[in-house]
Amino acid sequence: MKDSEFYITYDNLRIHAKLDFPAELLSEKEDDRTCPLVIVVHGFTGHMEETHIVGVARTLNETGYATLRVEMYGHGKSDGEFKDHTLLKWMTQMMAVIDYAKALPFVTDLFLCGHSQGGLLTILAAGMKHEVFKAIIPLAPATMIPEGARNGELLGQTFDPENIPDLLTREEGLVLDGNYVRAAQMVYVEPAIRRYRGPVLIVHADTDEAVPYQCALDAVKLYENAKLVTIPGDTHCYDHHLDQVLDAVKAFMEEMKA
Repeated sequence: MKDSEFYITYDNLRIHAKLDFPAELLSEKEDDRTCPLVIVVHGFTGHMEETHIVGVARTLNETGYATLRVEMYGHGKSDGEFKDHTLLKWMTQMMAVIDYAKALPFVTDLFLCGHSQGGLLTILAAGMKHEVFKAIIPLAPATMIPEGARNGELLGQTFDPENIPDLLTREEGLVLDGNYVRAAQMVYVEPAIRRYRGPVLIVHADTDEAVPYQCALDAVKLYENAKLVTIPGDTHCYDHHLDQVLDAVKAFMEEMKA
């Protein structure tokens, strides 16, 4: 199996994916390859070719890990409309991605890394399949989404949480179906955190404009075995100090190989 771009099909919907190997494995015969694999997922409105997602994936490849980047429902080249995506749809699709990754013949250990809403997805998926992952890396995890949905304050919108509108329109023109809120209201983060007991690396900027830094502070206290790396004075997507994020990811994953 070479580096490749393809689709994982689940429930008649295509999930766009890219599989990349460490350079040293590309010269080996496919049947002889073995290495750990990290599933890497973007955030809300994101995709797999964003600078911070590509940077993390390449760093993992350079550290000896294969990466499976995926684009979830309604994002990138995957099927589904952005307007119709929900956390529950992402969670269901991620279960299919995990099962696909587990079945790959070269995989020795499995890891999960996600940014923002993908960081929240990482936390939820690790709770649901806690026995599968050797470690997880939530980057700026948007753990405030479910509680915001229950409180009527979400993604820059305010609404009556008991009478959710059919459509929510954000200032930049993005439209979300009200079912996004309804689904998010049914998601609870703390039980998922407590269910996963493996190593966790959380990386979050203390001046994140999209996801409050408090989300990371709260999460790291709830995990049994978590480390928080704070990126000072940076944005949600680490526009100023991505190198610090990559260094943190590399150091953590080097420890996982020991």
